[in-house]
Amino acid sequence: MPPTNQRVAGHAFLKGMARDSFFPDHVVDKGKEILLRLCERIEAEQPSDLAALYVLTHAATEEFNELDADIETTAREEIAEDFWFVASAYGFADVDVEELIAPRDW
Repeated sequence: MPPTNQRVAGHAFLKGMARDSFFPDHVVDKGKEILLRLCERIEAEQPSDLAALYVLTHAATEEFNELDADIETTAREEIAEDFWFVASAYGFADVDVEELIAPRDW
């Protein structure tokens, strides 16, 4: 089920990567799917605090770790920004971006 949050529904995830021909479409699509699944989990589980949110974002970060070979340095910042966007869209304004993606290998 697609996310119902209006900010998320209207957001173009990884748009910089999508515009850059360096990144294969299938890699960008996998990244978008990871972020959308994260949104779906947030809506389903409704984390009540940052610790609960971090559990969800760490799981999504681990999925991005599987794409590591296909992720370039400049894309890493864009991915981190989209993790921050998701957290803020669901009301977590005081989130620590580095903690959101703490288990990253990229």
